[in-house]
Amino acid sequence: MKRLYLIGGPMGVGKTAACRCLQKRLERSVFLDGDWCWDAHPLQVTEETKAMVLDNIAHVLNNFLRCSAYDHVLFCWVLHRREIWENLLSRLDTGGCTVVKTALTCSPEALTARLERDVAAGLRTPDALERSLAYLPLYGALGVRLLDTTALTSEETASAILEAAG
Repeated sequence: MKRLYLIGGPMGVGKTAACRCLQKRLERSVFLDGDWCWDAHPLQVTEETKAMVLDNIAHVLNNFLRCSAYDHVLFCWVLHRREIWENLLSRLDTGGCTVVKTALTCSPEALTARLERDVAAGLRTPDALERSLAYLPLYGALGVRLLDTTALTSEETASAILEAAG
């Protein structure tokens, strides 16, 4: 049976790194980072662009789900509101597929340290820290499995996701 892994969490919590580890461990896997469907300069957050990115993500994920070459479809994105999860899932053909939903979190201190390193390295803009910290408390209300990555490496995070998936 095919598995779809939906991994949410604020910027800097380790979603992409964990998905990269999962991709290496899971044979016949494919990975989509939601940010790749919205990589624009300058980034414009409007109703039109939000609708476009959800359409892009759903289209690519459905193609992966239909493709017999893949048994494991990995997707990560911020996914900080329940309606985003619901909207996305309503667009996906998950029949015959197990959906594994996980939100990664960590302590505010760990998130700050991670994002400050990324900003210093030029990987993120300074405003990412404020937004990410604001999103952090929202994940507890989503009704998905929470995984605290404060003390976990990306490999340990991937292991915990796989353990919970069964």
